[in-house]
Amino acid sequence: MTSVLWFRRDLRLADHPALTAAAAEGEVVGLFVVDPALWDRAGAARRAWVAASVRSLAESTGGALTLRVGAPEEVVPDVVRQVGARTVHVTAEPTPYGRARDARVAAALVEVGALGRPAGSPYAVDPGTVRTGKGEPYQVFTPFARSWREQGRPAPLPAPAVSWRHLRNEADATGRIEAALRDAPAGMPEAGEAAAHARWRAFVAGPLAAYDTARDLPGTDGTSRMSPYLKVGAVHPRQLLAGLPEGSAAERYATELAWRDFYADVLWHRPDSAWSDLRPLGIGYDDPGDALEAWRNGRTGFPVVDAGMRQLRHEGWMHNRVRMITASFLTKDLHAWWPVGARHFLDLLVDGDVASNNHGWQWVAGTGTDAAPYFRVFNPVTQGRKFDPDGDYVRRWVPELAHLPGPAAHEPWKHPDGHAHGYPLPVVDHAVERQEALARYQDRVRQDRVRQDRVRQDRVRT
Repeated sequence: MTSVLWFRRDLRLADHPALTAAAAEGEVVGLFVVDPALWDRAGAARRAWVAASVRSLAESTGGALTLRVGAPEEVVPDVVRQVGARTVHVTAEPTPYGRARDARVAAALVEVGALGRPAGSPYAVDPGTVRTGKGEPYQVFTPFARSWREQGRPAPLPAPAVSWRHLRNEADATGRIEAALRDAPAGMPEAGEAAAHARWRAFVAGPLAAYDTARDLPGTDGTSRMSPYLKVGAVHPRQLLAGLPEGSAAERYATELAWRDFYADVLWHRPDSAWSDLRPLGIGYDDPGDALEAWRNGRTGFPVVDAGMRQLRHEGWMHNRVRMITASFLTKDLHAWWPVGARHFLDLLVDGDVASNNHGWQWVAGTGTDAAPYFRVFNPVTQGRKFDPDGDYVRRWVPELAHLPGPAAHEPWKHPDGHAHGYPLPVVDHAVERQEALARYQDRVRQDRVRQDRVRQDRVRT
C-alpha cells in the first residue's frame, strides 16, 4: 500500500515516528508543500534555511522528495488521489496556524477517502500533556520543568528502511527553493540532518563541559547552536537528551530544552498569546521612529546592542544573552511594544520559532510568564562588560570600534577617539529611559492595586 509522508517541521529520517509508521505500510511518497501562507510571509533568512534543509532532505532520500506549491488542503488531497493513498502520515503540529491548517487538510482528506495519521511532535514532550495534579496547565516554568523531567519519553528510533516513490516536482516549487537559497545569509550554517548531528557531536565533545558559564558569553563558542536544526526538525530534542552525559552542565542544557517545551505548551493553551500580551499591562507604548531603524540596523550607539543586531543580519542567528539585551533595549529604552521586535526577529532568524521567540520577548517585556518582571531593565553597558568582558564580541561585529582595547569597546563615548571611525552616538540616555520605563510599569502596578482595593471594598459592602 502506498502512503504519503507530509514533511513539515521534521526534515529528517531518523527518530521520525510518522515516517516509521508510513514505511511499515509499504511504498512512501515523501511530500513537502511550499505553503504560500507561510512562505511568502517569512523573511529571506527563514526561507533560505528551510530551503537548504529541504534540499538536504531531498538528497537523503535519493532525490525522491516530492515538491509542490499551494494551499495544503488542496495539494495534499491531490497527491493522495494521484497515488491512490489511503493514509497521510504527519508529525503533529501544535502551533495555532498548524492546528487550523491540519484540521482543514483532515476534512479535505475525508472527501477523497483518506485519513491523516499524526504521530509525535517537534518537542521532547508533546504540548498540552504536562499538567498539574489538578489537570491544569502550568503557569510558571520551574514546576513545569520539574514535571517535564518526570515525564517518560521513548528512546530515539533508527531511520527506517523506506521504499520511496518519486513524483514529478513542480517547477514553481523548485524555483522557489532555488530563489530562497540565493538569498541565504552569508553566515548561515550548513543545513541538514548530517550537519545537525556533526554539530551536536562537536558540542558534546567540547563546549558542553563549560556550558554552565560559557553559555552566557557571546564572544565564546559556548552554546550548542542546535536551535536552527531543532526549528526545522533536522534533529529531534529526544535525540539530544538521549545523547547528554551526566553532570551539571548537561542538566543545564536539558533545562534549556525544557524552556522550549514550556513556551510551546503556553502557546498550546493560549494560542492568542502568539501576538498578544499573555498578561496585558495596559501601559503606554511609543513609536520609536528613527530610533527603531537604528535598532534594526545596529546603529543605536550602544555597542553590545549593535553587535547583536548586526550578527542577526549576517548569520540569521543571535546569541541568546544578546537577544535579551536587544529586546530589553527596544521595549524598555525605546518603549516599543514587543511584537515590533518579535516580527523583526522572525524575519531574520533561521531558528525563528513563534512560541520561543514571542514568549521570550514577552518575558523581557513583562507581559509573559514571569511573575514580577516590570523592574527588569537590562543596562546595555553593564551587560556588555559582564558577558563580553574583553570586548571581543563587540569588536567582531562593530569594526568601527576595533581600535578600542578590552572593555573600552563598550563605552566609546568615554574615549577621545571612540567615535573616530563613524560609530554613532547613543540614540537615548539609558538612565533617563530606565526611569521612564520603571515609572510606567510602577504606575500600572499602582492602578492595579487601587482596582483590587475597590473590588475588595465592594465585596465587604455587599
